[in-house]
Amino acid sequence: MGSKAVPLWGRFLGQAIERVEDAALLTGRGRFGDDLPVRTDTLHAAFLRSPHAHAELGAIEVSGALAMKGVEAVVTGDYAKAHTKPFIAGVKQPMEHYCIAVDRVRYVGEPVAIVVAQDRYVAEDALEKIHVTYQPLSAVVDPEKSITPEAPVLHEAVGSNLVSDRTFVYGAPDEAFLNSDQQIGVTVRYPRNSCTPIECFVVVAEYDPAMGGYDVLANFQGPFTLHSVMALALGVPANRLRLRTPPDSGGSFGVKQAVFPYVVAMALASRLVCRPVKWVEDRLEHLLAANAATGRVTRIEAAVNNEGEVTAFDIDQLEDCGAYLRAPEPASLYRMHGNLTGAYKLRHVRVRNRVALTNTVPSGLNRGFGGPQLYFAIERLMDRIAARLHIDPIELRRRNLVLAEQFPYRCPTGALLDSGDYRRSVDLAVTDGKWQELLCRRNQARAEGRLYGIGCAAVVESSMSNMGYITTVLNAEERARAGPKNGALTIVTVALDPLGSVSVTIDSLPQGQGHRTAISQVMAEVFGIFPEEVTVESGFDSAVAGWSIAAGSYSSRFGPAVAGTAYLAATRLRDRLARLASQHLNVDMEELEFADGKICARDNPANSVPFRRIAGSSHWSPGTLPEGLEPVVRETATWTPPELTSPDSSDRINGAAAYGFIFDFCGIEIDKATHRVRIDHYVTMHDAGRTINPALLDGQIRGAFAHGIGAALLEKFRYDEDGQFLSGTFADYLVPTACEVPDPIILHTESPSPFTPLGTKGAGEGQSMSTPVCIANAVADALGVDDIELPLTPDRVAALMGDDEPPFRATEGK
Repeated sequence: MGSKAVPLWGRFLGQAIERVEDAALLTGRGRFGDDLPVRTDTLHAAFLRSPHAHAELGAIEVSGALAMKGVEAVVTGDYAKAHTKPFIAGVKQPMEHYCIAVDRVRYVGEPVAIVVAQDRYVAEDALEKIHVTYQPLSAVVDPEKSITPEAPVLHEAVGSNLVSDRTFVYGAPDEAFLNSDQQIGVTVRYPRNSCTPIECFVVVAEYDPAMGGYDVLANFQGPFTLHSVMALALGVPANRLRLRTPPDSGGSFGVKQAVFPYVVAMALASRLVCRPVKWVEDRLEHLLAANAATGRVTRIEAAVNNEGEVTAFDIDQLEDCGAYLRAPEPASLYRMHGNLTGAYKLRHVRVRNRVALTNTVPSGLNRGFGGPQLYFAIERLMDRIAARLHIDPIELRRRNLVLAEQFPYRCPTGALLDSGDYRRSVDLAVTDGKWQELLCRRNQARAEGRLYGIGCAAVVESSMSNMGYITTVLNAEERARAGPKNGALTIVTVALDPLGSVSVTIDSLPQGQGHRTAISQVMAEVFGIFPEEVTVESGFDSAVAGWSIAAGSYSSRFGPAVAGTAYLAATRLRDRLARLASQHLNVDMEELEFADGKICARDNPANSVPFRRIAGSSHWSPGTLPEGLEPVVRETATWTPPELTSPDSSDRINGAAAYGFIFDFCGIEIDKATHRVRIDHYVTMHDAGRTINPALLDGQIRGAFAHGIGAALLEKFRYDEDGQFLSGTFADYLVPTACEVPDPIILHTESPSPFTPLGTKGAGEGQSMSTPVCIANAVADALGVDDIELPLTPDRVAALMGDDEPPFRATEGK
């Protein structure tokens, strides 16, 4: 077990140096949102949440709460409606979503009132003194039922729970199906789940009546398109909403995007009391009402010839976005739209995308963000095709993969796959991952009467999202009226202080991935210094740092975007420093080398000067700079890939700047008595372009692998027919522990991206896309069944095996 390292490509780049973040984290010196000091007059908030999934709001009696000692105020929907605006969304529908409920509640856990008190204890106690009159309404939690005529409508002004319905045609799918030898399809359902970061939401908001603005500290992760959403909801210009983030964050995996309604809620509460207000979410609140990934029902059919060549897809996707279409939704449905064909070279696609609302928690970013849902359908279909045609499942995939000579490859739906050699990656995985040995292991297990199965999956992982992809939900005329949306602007500043030290400000809002480590490696490589000499600012302040709507930590943008832009800024600054050093050393700029903390003549290393001396010189003696050279003290680089254009008139969209490739296979065994699925052998091959730090890369793969196992075997948000939430604790919503996560064999190939400054691609999410379906395919193989639904818990496996329930097994002894 373990990892096969990628090739080295620099003195520091490509090296598995230790994380600079870990010393503080491992000694309890991290600076998380709840650790940071607040003003002594800061008040604390607690939310009253709806016990009903769907109900009209009547009177809200707050006098009992206000009479309690220490309670300063109670915020209700009336105040929210008077002083804020509904959140904007990606689909123009007459639905109103405020930071707390107004007139009606639409899911269990929706905020109804906010108590602001001297401390959290008083605020929590005061919640019991608020009396709300509810008029319960019928609820619907199943997306297929929600779009039927008899379903209760969540937003009466919309008139339906189906808030978006678009059909797209690329190529000639009708002709492809007509000329195919076979048409093979599946219908799959992907459940709603969440990534459950160890740290929940934290918000501290302060209203400034003199400026009419807000200063907010929150463990927000981006994207900063949501800054505009928050500012518009508060009715202030963007420069009147100062948003700061703590230096450290206890994970996010997409989820902390959903803190934004609470930023508005705390800002609103601070406006009412004219004092800072702090709120720390607890775990029960987080599971109940933070967010969840979308659920999706997919019917997908392929046109196939008898040799296994897939020529067309016909896809119908129904997305469950919960009670509100909360920004940036329906992005989950459209993030992968440009590469609906995955890793395969078919040229014809028809797809219908529908978005439904249900009486469940609103959806939002979760690791993979649309990828697990799409690839569960595609890769289940590929296994069905292989079984129908009696072709080995890996061989079937090899026959359909995009070929190395086709890159850059334009997918029929618009994605521009940048680089790769998919077949070579698969072949190396088969060899180095011991595929033949795994087949023998399965044969032996079955000969002994054990339930053993093998599965595989091929996935394309998109990274650095095009900020215009969500507009594909609009038709061409609607997009023209709204104006073009495209690109993904990244901003990084590299600064030199008077003593020649290097400091970097990034716009990525790290959530534990090791961004400071990777940026220090980039700086060390460019300037010829050592990583420990570099300081990277991980906290963020919108009033100080440069940022754009693409800022944040999401869609695996760090490697291709932030590290790449940091490289551009550093090389520009290095070239200016070289001009200074050239004058000092009397050597042409082209003959200089930056290494070991010095700048020297390449052919005469003794002719050198310390890097710090040249780096700090513009502060001390700007009057001696060469003519035409501005002081060399900082460089701010901005970069957006030119390949990220708006959707064209035919609705083709390149949704990302870079595309990695993943090929997984695994062996699983099912215990006949307990119906538990055990992962026996797991191999994953990754092509993430150039690798900055192999240890960081493998860490991302392992983390996403754990999330993928959770989705495959354990995790699902469960609601009863009345919309009551049944997964509100970690006793009910099971997540994998170290005992359930085996050590995978991680393999690597490299195909540098021609479209990113360092040739890097993102790699933070792909394993959460490939692992669930890979395990599902293995379970289907073990049981010889066609229909698989996640999570594959023991009771569900028992049902697939035809057992009513797992047998009771008494323990021996006392």
